Amino acid sequence: MLTACMLPLRMLGLLMLMLSLCDSDSICPTELNPLTLGVPRVIENYGASVEVNCTSTEADHMGMYWRIGNNDSGVIHGGSFISHSVSLSEWNVTAECRIKLNDTHECSKELEITIYQNPRVYLFPVNREVEGTLFELQCDIDVAPVQNLVVRWLKDNQTIQTYNFTNTTTTPVIESSTLAFNISRAEHGAELRCEAQLDFGSHGPQLPVHSGKYIVSVNYAPEFKNTSEDFFVHEGDDVTLNCEAEGRPQPTFHWKHDGKKLSDTNNLNITRVNTSGTYICSAINSLGNITKEIHVRVTMNIPAAPAVITTPAVITTPEPYKPRAGCPLVLTPAKIVVRFGDPVSINCSTSAASIITMGWEVTSGDRIHNSTSVTWSLEKVEDWSIKPMCFVTYEENGKELQCSLDLNITLYKTPDIVSVSASNPGPVMEGTEIQLKCDIINVTPVQNLTVRWYRGTDILQTDVLDKNRKIPVNMSSIFYFTAERDYNGAEFKCEAELQLETNRPDLGHNLTSSPYTAMVYYKPLIKACQGHIARVEHEFSLDKFPCQADGNPPPIFLWYYDGNIINASEPLTRTQSGKYTAEVSNRFGSSKTSVDITIEYGPTFTCDDHYEVKVNSKLCEPEGNPKPDIKWFKSGTIVDSPWQSMTKNDSGSYMMNATNSHGTATHKLQLDVLFAPEIKEGTYSKEVNLDGNVTLDCSAEGNPLPDLHWNYTTAENVRETTRGHQKSLTITRATSTNAGFYICVATNNVGEVTSTVTLMMKGKICVFSWRFLWWLLIGLIVVVFIVILIVFVHKRYKKHGRYSFVLDRANDGSDIPMAPQSNGTTDTV
Repeated sequence: MLTACMLPLRMLGLLMLMLSLCDSDSICPTELNPLTLGVPRVIENYGASVEVNCTSTEADHMGMYWRIGNNDSGVIHGGSFISHSVSLSEWNVTAECRIKLNDTHECSKELEITIYQNPRVYLFPVNREVEGTLFELQCDIDVAPVQNLVVRWLKDNQTIQTYNFTNTTTTPVIESSTLAFNISRAEHGAELRCEAQLDFGSHGPQLPVHSGKYIVSVNYAPEFKNTSEDFFVHEGDDVTLNCEAEGRPQPTFHWKHDGKKLSDTNNLNITRVNTSGTYICSAINSLGNITKEIHVRVTMNIPAAPAVITTPAVITTPEPYKPRAGCPLVLTPAKIVVRFGDPVSINCSTSAASIITMGWEVTSGDRIHNSTSVTWSLEKVEDWSIKPMCFVTYEENGKELQCSLDLNITLYKTPDIVSVSASNPGPVMEGTEIQLKCDIINVTPVQNLTVRWYRGTDILQTDVLDKNRKIPVNMSSIFYFTAERDYNGAEFKCEAELQLETNRPDLGHNLTSSPYTAMVYYKPLIKACQGHIARVEHEFSLDKFPCQADGNPPPIFLWYYDGNIINASEPLTRTQSGKYTAEVSNRFGSSKTSVDITIEYGPTFTCDDHYEVKVNSKLCEPEGNPKPDIKWFKSGTIVDSPWQSMTKNDSGSYMMNATNSHGTATHKLQLDVLFAPEIKEGTYSKEVNLDGNVTLDCSAEGNPLPDLHWNYTTAENVRETTRGHQKSLTITRATSTNAGFYICVATNNVGEVTSTVTLMMKGKICVFSWRFLWWLLIGLIVVVFIVILIVFVHKRYKKHGRYSFVLDRANDGSDIPMAPQSNGTTDTV
């Protein structure tokens, strides 16, 4: 009862819908639209396939179908439900269910489709973490669609910032999010990361994708800790001075006393303190340096034992120095290069016979005398201004003479730190000029300093510094280069080397910085991409194509066929051979290339099991790429292909064997060769006596079996009979009218043939019947009539347009001129 009651209502609704459409062309009011989608919205990953359903509340329509893009599915009639599989291999694919109400009006319901690509996240610092400066961390996200992207910044797993995006682009793009904050020492060790997530509202967010962790390392200049600045010690006791400072990078330490360098550690050990003094501690890193004075105060006197100092020789085989003319002194060695803080020992000898006094004029060190020489040695050279001089006073020819000789001594110090920094430490775009700075901390003598710049192991630039400084200073060297794509990931470093002439190869005079790794952004280029390949069906997909692209950030690969985007992970089939376009892109550009792809596959048969074919027909061939080689077998024996020269005798059971480089396939079939009829008796003549009896036979073979019939002039004494596949005519009591032609006709669906039997009466000259003679006479009459008609027409044509002038006689006997007429008659004037 419910169905019966609702049927009029449904019909009324449909009628109202039809009336509403009469003046509105194709407008379909929402409240009257009979279509309902099983799922109104689809959210799926790119390349997936979804099954969609559509239901109509009205079954009385002219057809339902799905429209996918510009293509329509098959139309169903009389039903109220239709489903379809939609491939999401195009970013802008559309799908709508449609119902045809009449010849001019349709209603539709569009499926809302959202295709997404899960985020790919790249995290990197834009600049260096220096205390008190603005530090930036950049997160690049490769994703689609951007408008559903949510980026969260997390610090130690706690969300600190959230970003949304308004870009409505539906295809994959690279978006950036930057976390910027004033960095302090308290941030050191913090773990930062960014999290990218596609959020589709009530349909549920996708799982978040995390970047790698970035651990903050805050750099700051050295700072002293709270340590005592006054030390009280008894005379002659030992004391250890502490210089505690923190900084990042870890600072190096230098101690000085009275202008002399003492130690490069944070603790200074002083033995046998005799006098009070002030000691200066310096803490240095690449961001700054600080100094601190520590006072040592001696509180009581204790006799000090003389120190015994062992002074190893710096030079093992010195060359003696020839002094200026007239001065009998020789320094061995006369020239020496000593690292600050190392021991030194120099011998000064004389050739004078009468020596009055001889020695070294120097502020510190020990002197060992013998009869003709004096040796000066020092356990640690720690005075940058030291100028040792050897002197001698001697008597010659009764006169007292004096001469001196200065020691040529060079003190050097290798750098404490060699470091490289960039003016823009973050990623740079291809073509940008980059400035690198090499800082050389605490080095001397500068005039002997050479700075080399390297990319990998290649020397790019060499700077020779010419500043004449004999105490440690900080120096720098600048190197400029233009960022190229080949430099991405390249390591740049500088090396500081003191060019010194020493006999101590065991002491290194060069120091190399840690590398600066360049990060260069550039648009992608396709390389090493073959122009044509052949691959096997179902085993190859476009994401396996041997094609490489270089770009930074890493580019996205997209494939197109006939202008449509292709799911690169879906294996290709035999119908998908052709020209494809590969496009690689990142946020800085894109590039394309075309490739030809041939999909090969093993042999397959789509043949039927039974064929009825005509002679010399060709119907069945296997498919395959490369084209298969085919062998035919009949009754187990290899035979020539029946397609090449098929005869009626080739019917039977066959097996086809097809082979190519991807496999072999076989197929069995029954071949039934059809051929036109063949009349066995052929054309012949036969005689019969008047009043005699005669039988005319006709039989034929063919495939299919032919139908037989006779064409002849019927008569009462002629009778047809059939025996098996033979049809006969029997004539009894033959008369002259039975003489003539009898035609046997054999017909099947391949063709038709005839055979003529001439029946003659014995003893008659002419075998033609009177009827035949009558028709022959009529024919001759017709021919004669046609010939006469042709002659008459020809004569009329020749006379057309000709005129005759004749004289007539008047009543009085005189001549009257005649006027010509075009119709061949004359009129009297």
